[in-house]
Formats: sequence, structure tokens, C-alpha cells
Amino acid sequence: MSNLPSLLLGTRNAGKVREIEFIIGDIPWQIRSLREFENVGVAAETADTYADNAIAKAQFYARATGLCALADDSGLEVEALSGAPGVFSARYAGEDASDADRRVLLLSELAHVSNENRRARFVSVVAIAEPNGNVLNVSEGTCSGQITFAPRGDGGFGYDPLFVPDGFEQTFAELADSIKNRISHRARALLNAREFLTSKQPLLN
Repeated sequence: MSNLPSLLLGTRNAGKVREIEFIIGDIPWQIRSLREFENVGVAAETADTYADNAIAKAQFYARATGLCALADDSGLEVEALSGAPGVFSARYAGEDASDADRRVLLLSELAHVSNENRRARFVSVVAIAEPNGNVLNVSEGTCSGQITFAPRGDGGFGYDPLFVPDGFEQTFAELADSIKNRISHRARALLNAREFLTSKQPLLN
């Protein structure tokens, strides 16, 4: 067993896990998975802000496992939809809907919206909490771009096949992971978290 302090990734979304592990890289912490804790339930996402949801999830998983936990909440904000789906992005088409269901609904909502009015941005907030509920760090990242008229690409997850970040012609689902994980909203939030975890680890050990 490693002598490094443990950091639990508070998500069962395989795509998120891959992105987080890639971005935070070789931090002086032992990364732990919720797969090790099958009896731990699912944290509720009932707050009105990304930050409150991220904090609630990090606290829930930290308390449930006795480990420091990192969790994020993210969403897609579309200007033509007055910022929707926003914090409800994961539940946009209902609790049991698939990523594909959510993409179909979003495209139907934008069916008559012209290309110049399809501006959007992704937002991500990452929180780290201790088992006692103390919040160690909160960081935010955003990425602006445009919504396509149809899904493109096989990579990523969620709304990635519909989102073209500024400065690129490919969707997140078409871009190489090495590029997406440098420019995305989650990458920007996680790089701040990575800096915290690297610099603060000796004090927390």
C-alpha cells in the first residue's frame, strides 16, 4: 500500500475518470476509485449552482469513504436558451436519459436557431473535501464555443459531439484527448486543483 495520502475521484462516469486522471497526472496522492466502494450511494445534485453541487458531492463521497474526495459539477450553457441546460445538463432529458437523448433534445430546441446564434460555453467547478466535510479547494474553468447542427465525432462524452471550442473547427468529440484535456472547461478547473494538490500535499500528509 502506498504511503501517499489517498484522493478519491467522486464520480462513476468513466469518461470523467479518464479525463481527471489524465489532467491531474503525477500528483503526490494515491488516486482511488469509487469502484472500490460499491456500497457507497450516489451523491445528490440538487443545488442551484455548479459550486454548491461540486462541494456537496465532494463532501458526500469524503464522508462516505473516509478519504479526501475530488468531485466536479459541470454544464453546458447555450445563449439562445437563456443559459439552459446549465446546472441541469446531466438531467436535461430526465433522470434516466442517455447522453444521446440529451443531445437529441438540445438539437431539437435549437432546430430553428441560426449558426451565428448558437454560441455556448461549458462550465466546470471542481471541489476537494476532507472526510470531516472541510472544503480544501474550489476551482472553476470555462470554455466558450459554438453548438453544431448534428453530432460529430466518437470521442468524449455528454455534449462533446455538439460543441466546437473557439479557435477550432472540430468538436470536443473529434479533437484528440491531448488537445481537449488542455483547453476544456474541466481541464482548466482541474489544473488549478492539481496545483493545489501538489503544493499542499506535504501539509496534509
